[in-house]
Amino acid sequence: MMRDEDIRRRLERKELELNSLLEITQAINANEPDDKLYKMFNFTLRPFGIRKLALFVFDDVWTCKANFGTRTSFLTQQLDERFLMVRNVHYLREFDGECAFHEFDLVIPVTHKNSSLAMVFIAGLEIVGTPAQDENIRYVQALSNIIMVAIENKKLARRQLEQEAFRKELEIASDVQQFLFPEKLPNTERLKIEASYLPHDRVGGDYYDYIPINRNQFLICVADVSGKGIPAALMMSNFQASLRTLLRQTPNITEIVQALNIQVLENTKGENFITFFGAIYDIELKTLIYVNAGHNPPILWDRKHGIRLLEEGSTVLGALDPLPFIHEGFITGLDDFLMFCYTDGLTETVNEAGADFGQQAILDYLASNHHKDLSTIHQDIIVQLDGFKGRNSYHDDITILSCRVGPNL
Repeated sequence: MMRDEDIRRRLERKELELNSLLEITQAINANEPDDKLYKMFNFTLRPFGIRKLALFVFDDVWTCKANFGTRTSFLTQQLDERFLMVRNVHYLREFDGECAFHEFDLVIPVTHKNSSLAMVFIAGLEIVGTPAQDENIRYVQALSNIIMVAIENKKLARRQLEQEAFRKELEIASDVQQFLFPEKLPNTERLKIEASYLPHDRVGGDYYDYIPINRNQFLICVADVSGKGIPAALMMSNFQASLRTLLRQTPNITEIVQALNIQVLENTKGENFITFFGAIYDIELKTLIYVNAGHNPPILWDRKHGIRLLEEGSTVLGALDPLPFIHEGFITGLDDFLMFCYTDGLTETVNEAGADFGQQAILDYLASNHHKDLSTIHQDIIVQLDGFKGRNSYHDDITILSCRVGPNL
């Protein structure tokens, strides 16, 4: 029969447990930070006869969040891998081989939906097998589960907020990027332009454009920013706005490239760069003036010269100020031609053997297929590229821009 003194102690113990659980619950409802909850866990268990404690929590990696009473500082100790499979309360004497964790009596796992959230190591409970010890274990389990599930729910809530914020950013960037590209490309008796854009992610860092300057002249360009995703798309949006503004001020392609270089450098502080190819064609004068700023050289085919690469220009934009050199490419007597532009996502696509698709594959195709319709050319090359890569995935944005000028299209 239980003595009055034992009953009184047990009631006091239960009252202390309930008050502790209430205090923890209030802290959780108040959305207290994780560190404060770990400190409360640490100090809440001390009055219950626990002499030693180490709380290990999985947060990408296993780390000790609370520790007291031990010879070893477990705050810098790695969790012994043998404990990762523990799903029920285990006594440390059940684990062979001495290690730092043997100064504890018990390990109590905290699980949620079949995942291990934490491991609680304790020493100092009442004699093994007594009802009092079983009650203590149940209390530690209850307290640990309340705190760890609350912290896990907070993590999930943070992730959901981050994902929602990222989704909105992605949506905005995707909408912004749609304004980068011209709504309509010319398809007349004298001029046809075709574009294909395959972003690696929902948004990317490639850009192409067709900009009429006057009745006889137009600019065609393609660019690629170092980097991917939202920052690259927003950076390219700024680049497009600068290019169009500059083109209204001057038709001089060299001056435009020099100004763009300064703009990119100021915006990125030298941390990113842009490769750019821009060309101005004059239908009446039959001239093409271009600058290639570190971009993959477009391929030009015309009846008189066959195939050649458009390589004249400068280095990438946004790396050096001033540009170390800049040369205009100038081609005359050009009235029946095909110009094929692309970004490095096309040539650097890798097959299962580790080989690049390369420039030569495009040159070989255009040598015998330059007469085909532009949309057919794009489809053929994309199909060829898809077959080449095999089971490999695409690792970069791919942009193709083709321009054909001629009397009989």
